[in-house]
Amino acid sequence: MSGSRLTGILLIAGAVVVFAGAMGWGASNMGNESQNLRTSGFILLAILAALIALPMAGVGIFLLRQGAQQEQEESESEFQRRVLDIVQSRGQVNISDLAIELQADRDTLRETIHRLVGLGVFSGYINWDKGILYSADAAGLRELKQCKNCGGDIRLSGKGVATCPWCGTEYFLT
Repeated sequence: MSGSRLTGILLIAGAVVVFAGAMGWGASNMGNESQNLRTSGFILLAILAALIALPMAGVGIFLLRQGAQQEQEESESEFQRRVLDIVQSRGQVNISDLAIELQADRDTLRETIHRLVGLGVFSGYINWDKGILYSADAAGLRELKQCKNCGGDIRLSGKGVATCPWCGTEYFLT
């Protein structure tokens, strides 16, 4: 659990304790004075307790949500690191093996690979028909004119991506 999530939980709990404590104290101290004075004092106490507790709870909710978002981003970054480490350490990997190992579907892997290319941390190529992802030296790929899979001419198809129109192999250039 991140620090902001823990702080958020503590602030929300503190807000509940402040408000409940004030209401409990007010209810137990309604004394012998007139009914109007007791009721108006209790209402004033409730308003003052709410003025303290509501901002605490609001900040707590904000920190709780921010912490959850931060944990999700860290999880995605960890997944990207795992994909990159596996491909770079092995040189080539079967997409279905990678999906099983990482417990992810093919579309998630495709998005992750394209994100890594966009970040400029991965270069290589992938043949989606054969289902194999290759890590390659970026300098060698920049000089590449023909597909390593079928020999067809390679065409630039996006930022940092070249595609063979004949077999669909994608080359990631960084």
